[in-house]
Amino acid sequence: MPHDKVAVLDFGGQYAHLIANRVRRLGVYSEILDGDTPATELEKYKALILSGGPDSVNEPDAPKCDPAIFNLNMPILAICYGHQLMQHTLGGKVEKGKIREYGYAELEVKKPEGFLKNISSSRVWMSHFDLVGKLAKGFEIIASTKDCKTAAVADFKRQYYGIQFHAEVTHTEQGMKMLENFIQLTGARRDWTIEQFIKEEIDAIKKKIGDKKVFLLVSGGVDSTVCFALLEQALGKDRVFGMLVDTGLMRLNEASLVKEALAKAGFTNLHVADKKELFISKLKGVSDPEQKRKIIGDLFWDVKENEAEKLGLNPDEWIMGQGTIYPDTIETGGTKHADKIKTHHNRVDLVQQMIAAGKVIEPIAQLYKDEVRNLGEKLGLPANLVWRQPFPGPGLGVRILCTNQQDSESYLDFSDLNRRIQEKIIGMIPDVKVRVLPIRSVGVQGDERTYKHPVALFTQERDWQKLEKISTSITNSFPDVNRVILALSGTAGEFHLKTAHITEDRISLLQRADDAVTQVMNQAETDFGIWQFPVVLAPVSNESEKESIILRPIVSTEAMTASFAKMDTKTLKSLVDGIVRESEISHIFYDLTHKPPGTIEWE
Repeated sequence: MPHDKVAVLDFGGQYAHLIANRVRRLGVYSEILDGDTPATELEKYKALILSGGPDSVNEPDAPKCDPAIFNLNMPILAICYGHQLMQHTLGGKVEKGKIREYGYAELEVKKPEGFLKNISSSRVWMSHFDLVGKLAKGFEIIASTKDCKTAAVADFKRQYYGIQFHAEVTHTEQGMKMLENFIQLTGARRDWTIEQFIKEEIDAIKKKIGDKKVFLLVSGGVDSTVCFALLEQALGKDRVFGMLVDTGLMRLNEASLVKEALAKAGFTNLHVADKKELFISKLKGVSDPEQKRKIIGDLFWDVKENEAEKLGLNPDEWIMGQGTIYPDTIETGGTKHADKIKTHHNRVDLVQQMIAAGKVIEPIAQLYKDEVRNLGEKLGLPANLVWRQPFPGPGLGVRILCTNQQDSESYLDFSDLNRRIQEKIIGMIPDVKVRVLPIRSVGVQGDERTYKHPVALFTQERDWQKLEKISTSITNSFPDVNRVILALSGTAGEFHLKTAHITEDRISLLQRADDAVTQVMNQAETDFGIWQFPVVLAPVSNESEKESIILRPIVSTEAMTASFAKMDTKTLKSLVDGIVRESEISHIFYDLTHKPPGTIEWE
């Protein structure tokens, strides 16, 4: 019997695959199709979900859907951009909002029916510039937020539902219940399981590989380890060769620890390539984050080719394997309408060309982190590998911020911006001093890439809820900034950049600080729900030749959205005490930014 399926129309990549992931978690098969797929090709589906995206429906070249989809007589859930597009197509009006919304908003449910059945008022996750100002005929408002009256609308007669927030992300508190309500309205059978995925993917691996072997780049992280296990189950241990590249940008002693952990888990066909000098030399003098990522990604491929040649591996008998997962593709702008946030090391141009040529296999490329962990457990991997905190492929290379001479000497006058931000929040924390720092980081606002400055708050306030509201208010109101950070040590003053690149000394400094954080967290009474804990080195200070450390503990499950972790004062003090011993460090900051508007990594 064929499976019932829900079609997800992709208008921005950033969220389409996450929606498909959530539909699968509810046991229903889903397929992702281009947003402009003709209605005649959609008749076989049980329902449609229109995804979010970075565009404005009022732009002449904005993605459009086939208007005939609204004559298919099936339930439709339209999310964010999809919500605006549905209203725009059916005669409503979309306009610029008076205030941008990124992060949490309080949803007031006015009519708990349809997909909002048994849903109470709660927090939802917003990321938008535009909003629906006038509803199309037949629709009514069923929920609102303070800054978005049309946060949820419905045409109950046709079973069309539109929401401005993202129900698919974990930070929308009752999001999965909303999606489950919608799936119930579709009548679709729930017969998708991870076991079924394993069976189908093993068959697909065997078909693609044939009689060849796989050369897999391994990092010791969750994704590559699960990929390693899945490939071995499909092909056998002797046909999957794993290579760990020690770039010199890994955590303290990480290469040896990863090799030991993988050996204990039964991975015997593993080779370690020591390439520290090569990677560090190629990054000399480079400051741009995208250029750093590209250099590192290209070097991984060069090392793989050189090592394969040294080992005498016939290229005609081997195919390259990667543990790519879907957020890697999304943030690289790898779908039709997705904006490039940052290039992942396994998505540089050369790798993309090899993928197009059919010379790369990525068996978990359609999965999200939570699905990968589930898969790893089903494959019998030990918990310490399945639940290991994610670590970026480029390693500390994207956690060491760099500046060139021209960046360091350029004069940035933030006095007016400091004043305006301080005036906005002074009523919430009277003792605050505001400093916009002369460094930049990558962010994502309205599903688009930003590269902007952080705002540092100097205050004794440690009320996380109050600080969260302040952080959201600042990034929503001031377009020149995309992060808010809290000073845990150091004084306010005039901050200066220093010329700094990736060097052995800076790597060692960050490794020691990162290890100090790891030791403190290993001894903490709770993990505070932390999913990943980046530690960033920034060449900025108000003390000559010193630098700052930025702590970025985040809570997430799928990496598409994240909130900053809310730690207790005892653990915060232990973190500061563990790092301030480094004489080169003047300030320790704590990142108060959700994703969006900030990405998980700073670069």
